[in-house]
Amino acid sequence: MGGIGDYSGSLVLQLPLAVSTRAAVSLSDDSTYEVVSEVQGRGQPRREFSIPAAERFEVLSSFESARSYFSGRSADHWASYVLGCLTALLVEEGVSLPSGLSIQIASDVPEGKGVSSSAALEVSVMGALVALLRVDIPPERIARLCQVVENRVSGAPCGIMDQMTAACGRKNHLLSLLCRPAELQGHIALPAGIALWGIDSGIRHSVGGSDYRTVRTAASMGYRIIADREGLPIEGTARGHVRISDDRFGGYLSKVGSALLNRHKRRLPDRMRGSEFLEAFEGISDDTVSVDPDLTYPVRAATVHPIFEHERNERFASLLGLDMTKKTLAMMGELMYLSHAGYSACGLGSPGTDRIVEMVKDAGYKEGLYGARITGGGSGGAVAVLASTDAADAVRRIAGRYRRESGLPVMVFEGSSDGLTVELKT
Repeated sequence: MGGIGDYSGSLVLQLPLAVSTRAAVSLSDDSTYEVVSEVQGRGQPRREFSIPAAERFEVLSSFESARSYFSGRSADHWASYVLGCLTALLVEEGVSLPSGLSIQIASDVPEGKGVSSSAALEVSVMGALVALLRVDIPPERIARLCQVVENRVSGAPCGIMDQMTAACGRKNHLLSLLCRPAELQGHIALPAGIALWGIDSGIRHSVGGSDYRTVRTAASMGYRIIADREGLPIEGTARGHVRISDDRFGGYLSKVGSALLNRHKRRLPDRMRGSEFLEAFEGISDDTVSVDPDLTYPVRAATVHPIFEHERNERFASLLGLDMTKKTLAMMGELMYLSHAGYSACGLGSPGTDRIVEMVKDAGYKEGLYGARITGGGSGGAVAVLASTDAADAVRRIAGRYRRESGLPVMVFEGSSDGLTVELKT
């Protein structure tokens, strides 16, 4: 639970999967930075990338130069998630870069499925580099550095949820994280008798995609409008961005709350062109994204979703402390369905994920299925399913039916309070 709410300061609840990305790093004598990556089990080609000695320090000396370098190399952009870790260590922690470096990566985390493959890559590489270079950085800080890599080098405007889960998650526990900016509240053990599943839609997802970026920008536009209605002072403007003097909400949209939102909701435009917004409000306070004058943004839906999502997640967390009766599970499932609807209202749904959620809902509690929602940044990827531990056959039937309807390969993630495995469906 949570998903895109993380960039608005929402509570999120995340479960690690029993898949991993592993990184081995070593010093080398040839004064180059070499990266070799192999994705296991899916027949994908071995990927290699290197920066020669003459370029490496200049390229990695700042976030701006690293981002510019990789933005022009679409085929090798994957390496930005790896070598950007060196830039973050240099700029944020003052760590000296080694003269030569070899990085070997192996992964069975599926890419483009909405299960945080990029975060797994960043956290594994950062952890290996920290060990090699003998730097004392706690896991929470590693997660923050990895988010900076994704935002400022790779150019994906993600929140911190995925990196924190990869760095701090525990087996069979939901990580409870308040993203203001990253307050780890604890780990909630999965109650006995329930299972969590993931059904991949076969539709590729990316947090660097236009839909995700558009919705995040729209949410910040909505926050700026609410701040204006509430009379929060503007301290300065620069190139479409503003600084808001904000002691009430701290810059977090989810902190506005549904009661105050309802006072301003009708003043939020359903859709608004970027040029119109900039003329009226000068800019947004989120410097991870920018308003494009030529785009039209879903301001109201993108503003409403994270505010209600935070309150849904608080309710979901409280229900986890109750007995897992059918009534409790039905309430948790309804919160998941509402979360999924919020994604769709923002424009982050997809026909595949909508169809899977529909099939879960139709099967319902009689087959031990209680709720479902799209995961991650939306626009494809996987669907999380809340079920009883004896619902394995029902989940597989839905996955098989969806595969036959769509003609797409389907991956099923299986989980319960006893453990997690991954099963490939082709």
